Amino acid sequence: MYIKRHIENVLRSAINEKGALCVTGARQVGKSTVLKTLFTEHREVTLDENRVLRLALERPEEFFVQFEPPVFVDEIQYAPSLFSYVKIHIDKTGAKGAFVLSGSQRYEMMTNMTESLAGRITLIDLYGLSMREILGDDFCEAFMPTQEYLKKREHMKKRDLKPLQYKEVWQNIWRGFFPEIVESGTDWSRFYSSYVRTYLDRDVSKLGQVGNLLQFEKFMIAMAARTGQLLNIADVAKDTGISQKTAEKWLSVLVASNIVYVLKPYHNNVLQRLIKTPKAYFLDTGLASYLIGWDNAQVLQNGAMSGAIFETFVIGEIIKSWANSNGVTPHMNLYFFRDKDGNEIDLLIKRNGALYPIEIKKHTNCDKDDIAAFRQLDKIPDMKRGEGCVVCMAEDVFPITATDRAVGVCYL
Repeated sequence: MYIKRHIENVLRSAINEKGALCVTGARQVGKSTVLKTLFTEHREVTLDENRVLRLALERPEEFFVQFEPPVFVDEIQYAPSLFSYVKIHIDKTGAKGAFVLSGSQRYEMMTNMTESLAGRITLIDLYGLSMREILGDDFCEAFMPTQEYLKKREHMKKRDLKPLQYKEVWQNIWRGFFPEIVESGTDWSRFYSSYVRTYLDRDVSKLGQVGNLLQFEKFMIAMAARTGQLLNIADVAKDTGISQKTAEKWLSVLVASNIVYVLKPYHNNVLQRLIKTPKAYFLDTGLASYLIGWDNAQVLQNGAMSGAIFETFVIGEIIKSWANSNGVTPHMNLYFFRDKDGNEIDLLIKRNGALYPIEIKKHTNCDKDDIAAFRQLDKIPDMKRGEGCVVCMAEDVFPITATDRAVGVCYL
């Protein structure tokens, strides 16, 4: 069963912009499925097949003679030498959308691609399924904690959606958002065990920066146990038994693989007491739950990390909403706030000269204490404080102040 992806409209538009379109994302988030569904006129070839990969590596000049454009090349990161031949064809023909590419490992791919295909390729990130997609919700706007957004969301919710039940939310958080596990009901433990092994064997092992795969898996577990927390890379290195330099290198691998998202702290030269340490989030809560060892949704819901996992889930849904609405991951527009006095705001969206604060709580009843830190934004010169909210387990939206609201997860 194919679940309609919200990014489809973005991809249909992007295919006509430049000579090549490349979709990147973690392994098994559905890149090849959505591209095959949309671009049926492109012949599909995958570099996961040894015969095809050998041709790409040993005789790249023949590759696009045998597989003539329009062509869809899956797992393009395995043969970066093909990029120069893509460039030659685009420059020679000027054809738009002749090449559709996908890859699950940005670490090597992006350097070669940006150098070879500058100005000739559109890059799009694809993430796991969103709750909107799972529920069959057609609403496809980037989340904002504003009255304008919430009115649009309320209209869609009243028309098509049922309230999310508390246990249902946690079941989805625990299960995760990879299409295979959502669509087919694949056994949870077997899926993630296979996923981790394939990721290590097919992606991580090909990077010269990782020599010990068992130790790298231990590093992944240590990072999962810290999802939603300030990133103390020295502490992670100590738990893993590696140097801090190696830990930093391995973190870049997880980020490049779209396994982990690093959220930057908001910093302003005028406010000297703001911390500069980032936070790290796993982009799939099911994978994080598996690595940490939570065997079912109820254990996760009642566990000591439930608040951090819920925050990880909400951050992920907001990132997906932005990426799916316009094809751009909002790296430059998302921050968190924390100062040395302990004032913290889980997420800031910077837009049009304003900071929109978002707090994330797993409870249902929210009050002014939950948004006390929002006042800190008023101290930032030349920056307006926008409307804010607390994303929580409430079923509806209700006011906390004139400009701040409690917002149930079903409004994401």
